Amino acid sequence: MGKERLEAFSDGVIAIIITIMVLEMHVPRGENLAALRPLLPVFCSYVLSFVYVGIYWNNHHHMLHACHRVTGGILWANLHLLFWLSLFPFATGWMGENHFAHLPSALYGVILLAAAMAYLVLQTTIIAAEGRDSLLQRAVGRDWKGKLSPFVYIAGIVASFFSPAVAQAMYVIVALTWLVPDRRIERQLRERAE
Repeated sequence: MGKERLEAFSDGVIAIIITIMVLEMHVPRGENLAALRPLLPVFCSYVLSFVYVGIYWNNHHHMLHACHRVTGGILWANLHLLFWLSLFPFATGWMGENHFAHLPSALYGVILLAAAMAYLVLQTTIIAAEGRDSLLQRAVGRDWKGKLSPFVYIAGIVASFFSPAVAQAMYVIVALTWLVPDRRIERQLRERAE
C-alpha cells in the first residue's frame, strides 16, 4: 500500500484537532481588554497545544517521508498516535478552563506522555517494516530527545499535584526542545539523493 492515503488521512485528522481546539475558545462578553482576562488561561493552553500538535504534524510528515511502504501494523500504529492527539482538545480545554489546576494539568501530561509513546511505537513499527538499515533508523540514531521527553512528562505529571506551574514549565521545556524541526531525516534524504 502506498503512503499517500495515510498521509492525507493523518493531515485531515490533525487539521480537525486544531480546529476543535480553537473552537473551544469562546468569544468574551464585553468590548474592553478586561473581558479578555478570563480567557488568558484558555488561550495559553491553546497556544501550548497548538505548538505540540504542530510539532507532531511536522515530525510525522518527515517520518512518513522516510517510509516507502505502509503495512497493516503501520496503519494501526498511526491510528494509535492519532487517538492520543485527538484527546488534546479535551485536555487543553479542561486545563485552560480550570486555570491549570492540579488534575487537569496531570491529565494533560498523561496525554502528552501517551502521544509520545504512540509516536515511538509508530517510529519503531516503520523501522521494523523498512529494516534496520533503513533511512529512518539511520536518521533516528540515539534519539536523545525522544528518549528524554517521556521522563520529563512523567516528572511533570508528578509535579502537577504539587505545583501545576512547575508541571507547565516542564511541558513547555519539552515543546521548546522539539520546536526546531527535526532535521535528521532531511539530512539522511539529502545524503541519499547525493
